[in-house]
Order: sequence, then structure tokens, then C-alpha cells
Amino acid sequence: MTGQAKDARRPRNRRLLWGFAVFVGLAFAAWLAGLAWFTSMLPTSVEDATRPADAIVVLTGGSGRISAGLDLLAAGRARKLFISGVGPAVDVQELLRVSQRPAAELECCVALGHQAGSTLGNAVETAGWMQDNGLHSLRLVTAAYHMPRSLLHFRRAMPDIDIIPHPVFSENFRQDDWWRWPGSANLIVTEYSKYLVALVYDRRANEPR
Repeated sequence: MTGQAKDARRPRNRRLLWGFAVFVGLAFAAWLAGLAWFTSMLPTSVEDATRPADAIVVLTGGSGRISAGLDLLAAGRARKLFISGVGPAVDVQELLRVSQRPAAELECCVALGHQAGSTLGNAVETAGWMQDNGLHSLRLVTAAYHMPRSLLHFRRAMPDIDIIPHPVFSENFRQDDWWRWPGSANLIVTEYSKYLVALVYDRRANEPR
């Protein structure tokens, strides 16, 4: 290759590199804007704490969720409690014993789901349980940071079910200033990334065939 040909290619290579840098910068800016939007979606309180439902549904995976579900059941917020994503070796009696709850009062009203291994699995498992029991409304109990993605999957799996969000707020998760705490920041970024994947899945599922 002659020197003139090399000189002619240099401006083109610079334009390509500049174009790639601009694309990466715009993509990162869009990702940051989406992250800010996602954090603004996170609930900061339980907005509808007293409205009754046919069932309370708890998604395992975080502290305080099962306890909150049992408290709601004891308070009469629903007739049944379904806990999705429970380990295969756990039964209702064991769960109530560990939770220090009176088995005689609650055992009849608690059901466990052992099949789900993801939030999408929770939604599918719960949809089947709701249909089998002829129920039409549920109070969804999960962590505040997990609520947007959970609602996305649950509303897709159960479009005719009335879903009442009931977020749980962990003491170990700093929601207000999450960017200052590595553990909370990592959790938010991970959950936001999973939400984007769920959003793409939801849109593809709704595309006409």
C-alpha cells in the first residue's frame, strides 16, 4: 500500500472511531436515563395496605417477605396465602415453625409452590395456583426493588387478575441514596438490567404472530 493510500484511509478510520465513540456515549447516556427512570418507579411505601384480596402471594428470595405475608394473613387481608419459590424440602409446618407462627391457626390457609426458580417462574406458578383455586385478586409481597419486574411478569401471566402491590423494605437496602452504598448500587443495577430483559420479553410476547 502506498503512502498516499494510507494517508487517505486515516481520516476515514478517524470518522469510524469517532462515530463509534458517539454511539457508545449515547447508549450509555440512554442507559443512565433509564436507570434514573427505573429508580423513580420503586415504591417508597405501601399505598393500599388495607384493601382485602382473595389471596396473598409472597415471592421468596429476600428478608422480611414471608413474615410480611404471614402478618397480612393473620390480619385478615386475604383468605389464603401462597408462597412461591420455596425449597423442595420445606413444608408448611416447618415454615411456620421457623417463622415462630401458630401452626394451628395458619396451617389451613398457607400453600407452598416448589417449582419456581425465577420471577417469571413465580408468575407462571402463581397463575396456575390462582386458576386452580378460582381466585380473582391477589396482594403481591416482594422487595421494593423487585416490585417493578414482578408486576411486569405477573400482569403478563394474569391479565384478568387484580394485583395489589405490597412492597417490603429491607433494612440492608439503602433506597434513598443507593449510589453511595456498593451493595445497594449493585442490587439496583442488577435489578434494572433484569427489568430491561423482562421488558423485551414482554414486548416480544405481545407481538402479533
